[in-house]
Amino acid sequence: MADMDRSSDDISVDSTASKVEFSEDEETLITRMYNLVGERWSLIAGRIPGRTAEEIEKYWNSRYSTSE
Repeated sequence: MADMDRSSDDISVDSTASKVEFSEDEETLITRMYNLVGERWSLIAGRIPGRTAEEIEKYWNSRYSTSE
C-alpha cells in the first residue's frame, strides 16, 4: 500500500516540476524561429543550448495555443 501512495505523490510532484522557465532571450528566439520555420521544434531546440524539442513545444503550446 505504501508503494501506491508513493506513486500518487510522484505524479503530483512531476506535474508541478514539469513547468519549465525560459529567459526573455530564449522566448524571443523561440518566437523568431517559429515565425521562420514553423513547428519544427527540433530545429528550434538546436539553436538553444540545453533545451529539448519537447520543452520548447510544451512552452509554445502552453503560451500560444488557442483553446476554443
